Amino acid sequence: MKYVYLLKSLAHPDQCYIGSTTDVNKRVQAHNSGQSVHTARHKPWQLVASFAFTDDHRALDFEKYLKSGSGRAFANRHFW
Repeated sequence: MKYVYLLKSLAHPDQCYIGSTTDVNKRVQAHNSGQSVHTARHKPWQLVASFAFTDDHRALDFEKYLKSGSGRAFANRHFW
């Protein structure tokens, strides 16, 4: 399974992050321990949503969509 996940910073509520992984809990722990240079300065992070896909390509397409202009608008309306 491949997961697309959405995080929101607890310290900086205006900061959000979208990523993909095969283990959501482990990846959130990695973000919160500062192992990702992209998210280290805004920790701690809270998991807002995760979506499971059996097809890796569909997961990556969905992640790419969420990072696009219309995908960010969708996420802003429904998740943040």
